[in-house]
Amino acid sequence: MTMQRILLVDDHEIVRLGLKSLLDRHMKFQVVAEASTGNEAIKKVGQYNPDIVVMDIRLPGGSGIKACDEITKKYPNTRVLMLTTYAEDEMLFSAIRAGASGYMLKQVGSDELVKAIEAVGRGEALLDPAVTQRVFQEVRKAAREEEALAFTDLTDQEKQVLIHVSEGKTNREIAKALYLGEGTVRNYVSSILSKLDVNNRAEAAAYAVRHDLRNHLVHLTTD
Repeated sequence: MTMQRILLVDDHEIVRLGLKSLLDRHMKFQVVAEASTGNEAIKKVGQYNPDIVVMDIRLPGGSGIKACDEITKKYPNTRVLMLTTYAEDEMLFSAIRAGASGYMLKQVGSDELVKAIEAVGRGEALLDPAVTQRVFQEVRKAAREEEALAFTDLTDQEKQVLIHVSEGKTNREIAKALYLGEGTVRNYVSSILSKLDVNNRAEAAAYAVRHDLRNHLVHLTTD
């Protein structure tokens, strides 16, 4: 069994003692060092080469996020699990961007924390269930923004025409569906090809499907 070498980082000694007591009960963990500041954590990662750093976000003399960023860049084989009382979106996403492998709240039970450390040790990424939904919401929001950018140059009418083009309809069929003249539809299609920088209807249809135009239009009507 491979033992995971752990560095505990928290400015409260009582928290470090509690974590050490918990982890010392498990043969698979070895707490090799402790630190109370971000700078001390960075230094001790270099000294003790831990597999995992369990670190708070709010630390004196520099945030845990800043320390996480430096540790993951300088010591890529060391994984960082943020253990904090803070569930704010800004801290959560900052920790993810800094390279944290996990983000858990201190309210977590001891068994869940042990499982989280084991998962991070296996190279997995995980989030506390209390913050997971917000991450999915942010991902969906980003996807919707990307969809919107894909069609930002098209008018609402051109988007409607493009939907029908993506369904393989002819200009005559589109004109009938949208109560437009066939010549008007032809002009719309020409404009769409130009704005999307594609060569033909097939490429325009593929573009619409690839960027999920239908879902984009649904969100426009529901937002």
